Amino acid sequence: MSQQQVPVIDFLGLPISDIGTQEAAMLVAGRDASAPLAYVVTPNAQHMVRLARGDGAWRSAYSRAWLVLADGRVVQRFARWVLGARLPHASGSDLTHTLLTHYIQPDDSVTVIGGGERLEKALTEKFGLRGLALYDPPFGFIRDPKAVAACVDFIARHPARYIFLAVGSPQSEILARMLTEREGVTGVAMCIGGSLLFSTGLVRRAPKWVQQAGLEGLFRLLQRPKSHFKRVFVESMPILGIILAARIGKARILPAAGDAAANSDNHPRGQ
Repeated sequence: MSQQQVPVIDFLGLPISDIGTQEAAMLVAGRDASAPLAYVVTPNAQHMVRLARGDGAWRSAYSRAWLVLADGRVVQRFARWVLGARLPHASGSDLTHTLLTHYIQPDDSVTVIGGGERLEKALTEKFGLRGLALYDPPFGFIRDPKAVAACVDFIARHPARYIFLAVGSPQSEILARMLTEREGVTGVAMCIGGSLLFSTGLVRRAPKWVQQAGLEGLFRLLQRPKSHFKRVFVESMPILGIILAARIGKARILPAAGDAAANSDNHPRGQ
């Protein structure tokens, strides 16, 4: 399956790549390492809500993504129940783990943005990565043009087939878009949140049965109730209302093409 052949599902205006984790991993690993940079985004409920609320810089980033992988079984199931929509499931955590355990070899060049020395050590020890380059930008870097430029420069100086952007959303997506504007940058950049922490065991992931039941968000809430309460109930739950509104034709995650162009915003945002 080539880049041009990836099938797409229109989910309330958001073009979801109609592939699962294994297909996505094969596409990433099989892409020409010398080709201009392409990037992968993994929207979950929280991301979809933010897109629907009109973050122009993030919308711009999503519009240029190579693969848009549906991350979130709650959205998947609710969309099926309410809209009859069939969405694939390919979470950033699953993609990351599949690549690390089945595709990435110890001598492969891998570049990581975010995570710090603890993550670098864990990746090296668990997966034997000898070609790992990691850069940890300062908090809020996306608002500082010099800090953003430092990230882009680091990636340009450390060419890799696999580039993991582990600096959270929307920072990762905005940075990925900027990388496409830098001449000579190659590889595949993946906006994967905290997935590397799960793969290395630095953070415990929910058991498989919890994931399959669509309760991974609840598992994380119980692990860290203070930090995840807002994420679950304020930033993610509104997607259910968006889907219900779409049932009567009054909601979209992304605006129509003409509206998107009129509302575009190229200025970096984020926290």
